[in-house]
Amino acid sequence: MPARHFFRTLFAAALLPLPLLAQSAPQSLAPTQPIVLHAAHLLDVERGALVSPGEILVESGRIDAVGSSVPHPANARIIDLGADTLMPGLIDAHVHLFLHPGLDENLQTVEESVPQRTIMATLNARADLMAGFTAERDMGTEGAGSADTAVRNAINAGLIPGPRMRITGNAISITGGHEDAIGYNPALDIPSNATYADSTDQLIHVMREEIKQGADMIKIYQTGHDTLINGKLIAPYQFTEAQLAAAVAEAHRMGTKVGVHCTTEPAAFYAAQAGVATIDHALYLSPETEALMRQKQIYAVPTLTIFEYFAGHADNPAIAARERALFDFHAAQFTKQVAAGVPMVVGSDVGPFPHGTQAREFVLMVKYGMPADDVLRADLINGARLLDWQGEIGQLKPGYYADVIAVDGNPLADISAVTRVRFVMKNGTIFKNEATTQGAQQ
Repeated sequence: MPARHFFRTLFAAALLPLPLLAQSAPQSLAPTQPIVLHAAHLLDVERGALVSPGEILVESGRIDAVGSSVPHPANARIIDLGADTLMPGLIDAHVHLFLHPGLDENLQTVEESVPQRTIMATLNARADLMAGFTAERDMGTEGAGSADTAVRNAINAGLIPGPRMRITGNAISITGGHEDAIGYNPALDIPSNATYADSTDQLIHVMREEIKQGADMIKIYQTGHDTLINGKLIAPYQFTEAQLAAAVAEAHRMGTKVGVHCTTEPAAFYAAQAGVATIDHALYLSPETEALMRQKQIYAVPTLTIFEYFAGHADNPAIAARERALFDFHAAQFTKQVAAGVPMVVGSDVGPFPHGTQAREFVLMVKYGMPADDVLRADLINGARLLDWQGEIGQLKPGYYADVIAVDGNPLADISAVTRVRFVMKNGTIFKNEATTQGAQQ
C-alpha cells in the first residue's frame, strides 16, 4: 500500500466514533450492570432450532440465563432488539489479520514495515468484530513474525477492539516452498513470508521458537504451488508423514495443536495419518483421507470464499479462467466431502479479500451442499472445540462468555442472515447496536 493510501486509511480510522473504542473493556473486566437482551428469536445451535421470543440475562461478562423469558433484575439494562435473531458470536478459524487486498503477498515484507502492518492488523481485527466475529484463529502473519502476539495481547487488555484470538505466529515452510519469494531477481535476498524448516529437528526448533514468542497454535505449509491439469489437482507435498507426526507430538507435548495448509494428495493423507487438528483449504481429499478424518475427528476448513474472490478479481481473463476452474473444482470436492461426512469448521482465509466480509463463507457452504444448521454447528460448536474454548463460547448457555450477536433474519431458513449483523456483544461489552427498537432500551 503506498504511503499516501496507508495514512489516508489511518486518518479514516481516527474518525471512528470514540465510544466504540471506549467500550472496549478488558476481557477480564466486564461491565457489572446486568443486561437483558430481548429479541423475536434466539438460536439454539445444538438443536438447530429457534426459541421465540428469546431473552438472555448477562452479568459480569457471562450468560446467566437463557430462554423465552429470563429474570429481569431491578437494576438491569433492558435492550430490545426487535425482530432480530440472537445467536452466539461467529467464529472464523482461518484469518490473516496482517494481509489486505491489492498487494502481492510475497512483496508485503518488502513494501510494508512490520509496524505499518501491525497497525493495519488492529483495524482488520476491529472490522471482523463489527461483522460479528467474536473469536478467530489467525493462521500466520505472512512475514510479520510474532507481531500477532502484540495484537492479541492488546485485545485481551482492552486496548483495542477485536475478537478473541488464537494465533500461530509466522507459518512454517520449506526453503523454496509455499510463501517463499520465488520468481524474483535471484541476486536479491527477498525474505520468505514463512519461517524455514528443512528437517525434523529444524521443524521442532521453529515450533518451540513460535510458542516462546507467544503463538497459541502452530501452522505448517504442507503443499506447495497448485496446478490443475485435466481436472486433476497437483501440488508437491512439503513434509513427510514422519516429520508431521513429530510436529504433532511436539505440539501435544506443549499443550497445543497443528493446522496445515494442504490442498491435495498425498499431502493430506500424510497430515491425517500424523493426526493434525485441521486440514485447511482441503481442495481434494482421497476417500482414504476422508475416512481417517472421520475416525480421528480432523476438521477440514474449506475457505471457499478466498477462491471465489480470486476468480472474481483476477488481473486478466486467462488468470480469471484458471481461478474459476480451481474454484469450481474446490466447490465440487466440498460437496463430495460433505456427503462423505468429513468433519468441518468454518474458516474464510480473509485478508487477501476485505476483512469484515467473510460471512460469505457460510453462504457458499450452504450453496454447495451443507445444510444451514450443520454449517452453524460446524462454525460454533466445532470451532469452539478447535480453538480450545469448548464450554465457553459458541452457544448461548448459562456460564458461557456473553459473546452474542443479533442478525436480521432467520439463519436456519436463510443463512445470509449472518451477513447482516446488527448487534455485537463480546464478553458482556456492547460494540455495535443498530437493531435496538426505538424507546425500548433503558
